[in-house]
Amino acid sequence: MKVLHVFHLSQARELFRVGIGLGLLVLSQCSLPAADRINVLLLCIDDLRPELQCYGVDYIQSPHIDALAATGRTFTRHFVQAPTCGASRFALLTGLFGGASNEAIFQRAAQIHNGQAVPPSMPDWFRKHGYTTVSVGKVSHHPGGRGGPDWDDDDQPEMPAAWDRHLLPAGAWQHPRGAMHGLAHGEIRDNAKNMDLFQSADGDDSIYPDGLITAEAVHQVELLASDSFSKDSVSKDRVGNHQGKPFFLAVGIIRPHLPFGAPAKYMQHYREVALPPIAHPLKPSGKTTWHNSAEFMKYNRWQRNPIEDAEFATEVRKHYAACVSYADAQVGKIMASLEANGLAENTVVVLWGDHGWHLGEHAIWGKHALFEESLRSPLIISYPQIKQAGEKTQAVVETLDIFPTLCELTQLPVPEFVAGVSLLPILESPAAPGHPAVSYSNKDRTIRTDQYRMILHADGFVELYDHDTSAGETENLADQLPTVVTQLNQQLRARKP
Repeated sequence: MKVLHVFHLSQARELFRVGIGLGLLVLSQCSLPAADRINVLLLCIDDLRPELQCYGVDYIQSPHIDALAATGRTFTRHFVQAPTCGASRFALLTGLFGGASNEAIFQRAAQIHNGQAVPPSMPDWFRKHGYTTVSVGKVSHHPGGRGGPDWDDDDQPEMPAAWDRHLLPAGAWQHPRGAMHGLAHGEIRDNAKNMDLFQSADGDDSIYPDGLITAEAVHQVELLASDSFSKDSVSKDRVGNHQGKPFFLAVGIIRPHLPFGAPAKYMQHYREVALPPIAHPLKPSGKTTWHNSAEFMKYNRWQRNPIEDAEFATEVRKHYAACVSYADAQVGKIMASLEANGLAENTVVVLWGDHGWHLGEHAIWGKHALFEESLRSPLIISYPQIKQAGEKTQAVVETLDIFPTLCELTQLPVPEFVAGVSLLPILESPAAPGHPAVSYSNKDRTIRTDQYRMILHADGFVELYDHDTSAGETENLADQLPTVVTQLNQQLRARKP
């Protein structure tokens, strides 16, 4: 029987910050420009599986994300804290474990509104240290970062004090709520059963909401590059004079979130592509976090079910892939703007997927489970003259690590309250070790190590999967490996998510 080493986050922090010698010595070696403050570009992509060419999936067209990966570090085993948008983004933006539901962000906002002291968010931390902070699109939970019936109420910011400007150009979709699930030419979801599950309409990128989000993001890059802002170029919620300041720009691309709509030109490549078989497509027989794919099933599916209809399953997968290529094109436009405005040599770029997405694995079409497919998502970090650019890392890491990493790359102090550890050692050397990743959904929790995934249910039931076997997450080994379960339980309790 294999015996695990019990690895605590405090040990990771000590190893990463002391044993490997972080601090000014490492920062002086990471080859970032020293003369100027370092900018940050954070690209958040909704429901993006690590199914890109840079992740070894050849049939996907993702040239722009692949180009970013070639200049940075691709984390092949990055795991989010929660398999749902709001809770995952809460962890990203606060550096803390939060509630397992999408309400975590709103609960934190209510605490601030009621005068309770809460740690600053990541954009607020950068803002307090002299950065202009801008968000465009879906960065926190709602596109535009506000509440209210149509998600456009300026008095209900999701992340109070975080953003100098938080923007969502709704265009024909009228408001952020309309843009979130919008299809071509301003079609807004009222009842999902009346909205098609997928669509491929003729037109340019602006016929879907992400085209407008990207155009605004490019505009913001130009403004941030100019070092000055005219009165008519900023929104009413901007405060202060940010001339000459470094920036923290976060851009949230909605696709490939449901419904799967993208301009027809992105679907063209996939019409004749042969897709590989769906891995382990059967519904689990034992107790798991399996669900009935309710978010997916509520759309108009023309009375077809991909779990039972292989031809329809292939259609769905191809339309999802078209959305990935559409999102990739938006990334390309933003990166081109960064280059054109002379910012590429002084900007850290992070591309992050807010969680994974099942395309039939375990007979699930969606997220919200604690299987690998729901929790593993893309993470790419790139900055000028990174060592061994383009080399991938197999280290297990998690979303909580992004906040301290960006602090160290920009030479800001790392807050004591953050729950993650800096990834700078892995950025310096792709062979450097990672650390176990913890995630949660409802009252269930899971821990992922190099070899195992353990899922602990609220009632004490345990799933244990060995990723060194071909069975992967289809054979529960908890009864056969009680020592492993005990050790993983200790590690999970030590994290206290």
